[in-house]
Amino acid sequence: MNKVKIKEIFESIQGEGPYVGYKQLFVRFCNCNLKCNYCDTEFSDNGNYIELNPCELADKINSYNNIHSVSLTGGEPLLSADFLKELLPRVNKKIYLETNATLAEKFVEIKPFIDIVSADIKLESATGIKGSYKFHDKFFENCRGVETFAKIVFNSNITDEEIYSCCILGRKYGIELILQPEMNGDVMAVTAEFASKILDKFLEKYEKVRLIPQVHKFLSIR
Repeated sequence: MNKVKIKEIFESIQGEGPYVGYKQLFVRFCNCNLKCNYCDTEFSDNGNYIELNPCELADKINSYNNIHSVSLTGGEPLLSADFLKELLPRVNKKIYLETNATLAEKFVEIKPFIDIVSADIKLESATGIKGSYKFHDKFFENCRGVETFAKIVFNSNITDEEIYSCCILGRKYGIELILQPEMNGDVMAVTAEFASKILDKFLEKYEKVRLIPQVHKFLSIR
């Protein structure tokens, strides 16, 4: 039976997006297909991790109570799509997928098991990653029929062109855009005034936009 490397499994409060404040079980998968400039999450398969097969991981997940949902996070969980196809039918919890929204075909393989998609839109100004919009476009197309929202991490380098491109994606697929200021530890990398100004720029072009900083950073929790 397929095995996968899991960095950690832990309960915590969701600190990002419209589900902020809900208690979740986080299952962090090792490895990612991207390397964002701001990433501070330890998801490598160097050092500590556990290897589990689908039955073993399902048993662990199903043993937890009083959680809103199971957050599949990373890293990038969709790199383990083959494993997830075996795991998710065995899980009796709501599934919340956190993804960088670049692996559209992998998502299709597990789409029937996903309840909520928390997808990133990668700005070159914040991540250093170029040409992500074409991958996001295909990904959001494949998300139709599943509750989906997009998170956009930004800093002071965000451009008007990036704002326009994000709003085009949001309008095309009717998804909510969550603006998330980049963080330096528990401090926003931009001022509240600048963040509010960026929100207004988005709202001039698309109405379904919210500004929600990473609340778990302020609470000093994972």
